[in-house]
Amino acid sequence: MMDAPPDGNAVIYCEGAFNTTNGKTAHGLVRRTRRYRVMSVVDSRYQGRDAGDLLDGRPSGIPVFESVRAAVKAARGEGHGATHLVVGIAPDGGRLSPAARKDVLEALDLGLHVDAGLHDFLSEDPDMARLAGKRGVRIRDVREPPPREALHFFSGRIEEVTAFRVAVLGTDSAVGKRTTAWLVRDRLEQEGLRSELVGTGQTAWLQGVRFGVIMDSIVNDFVAGEIEHAVWSAWKEGGAGALVIEGQGSLMNPAYPGGFEILAAARPDAVVLQHAPARREYDGFPGYPIHPLALQIQAVELLSGRPVAAVAVNHEGLDEAGVEAACREIAETTGLPACDVLRQGVDPLLEGLSPFLERWKRGRDHG
Repeated sequence: MMDAPPDGNAVIYCEGAFNTTNGKTAHGLVRRTRRYRVMSVVDSRYQGRDAGDLLDGRPSGIPVFESVRAAVKAARGEGHGATHLVVGIAPDGGRLSPAARKDVLEALDLGLHVDAGLHDFLSEDPDMARLAGKRGVRIRDVREPPPREALHFFSGRIEEVTAFRVAVLGTDSAVGKRTTAWLVRDRLEQEGLRSELVGTGQTAWLQGVRFGVIMDSIVNDFVAGEIEHAVWSAWKEGGAGALVIEGQGSLMNPAYPGGFEILAAARPDAVVLQHAPARREYDGFPGYPIHPLALQIQAVELLSGRPVAAVAVNHEGLDEAGVEAACREIAETTGLPACDVLRQGVDPLLEGLSPFLERWKRGRDHG
């Protein structure tokens, strides 16, 4: 399947949140997207910096501006007019602050389409809708629920899927699951397997994932069926031999206990678990300590009947030596390979997945 051309040239709005857990949507778009050409990021705290350098220590050529107006002006000056403002903040509860609302109104007034993955549907804001109509631009609310008649109930078709399936789950929300999932997908593709990422959130959609579902926009009864349908479609229609399923939240997160439906409906062959060793409490919830890694591994394996094959480490709060020490400790205490995919590459995860991948290949060859 060919990649679709980008929807347009995007300014990513992330005022006050870039390089924090609330900026994870912007982070994903800076790292990769098929849907847009990313022109710049807006966060006045980092005016003049390179977004990739801030995130990963590697320049991306994506500058950070102090305002929407400055970003739009710079894009026009380079001969690449911005066409979209993408809301790249992911605040708790998905609500838009008054200051951010003012900036989005400015973007509409400047003639930009607006794409947002918030729970606040911007198209229902009377002032925004009126201004969008006046300027002839569109507001697209990615988290708007699909019509009930279009939803799928779990059917058992997942048993038809012969592709190798890996779920990348996490011990918390905003811990790096999607980034790791993309890198595992890329590595499987390099191994000669036609591979797809099955997205489960709004950021993956904004990145242009071909197959996916936005789990928290769907009535609960249909979540498992929509996951099953997305996985089945990626295999049947996408022709994928390997599927990497993006996780959501964590099994024990008090507010975002994602993962249950993914394990039940996608039925992965193996799980990669993403973990931030320096994080002591669930993101955004002081007083709620993160459950120990060993217990979270046990919970995943008990619920799914499938093995955790490797641990991906988020380097939040750790220097290089701290990352290496954390990976060694995890490997020693769990017996699983552990690595920081952004600093150390993804090969250790593939080593952990290798026995299950080889077993799948033998079954395929003798099937």
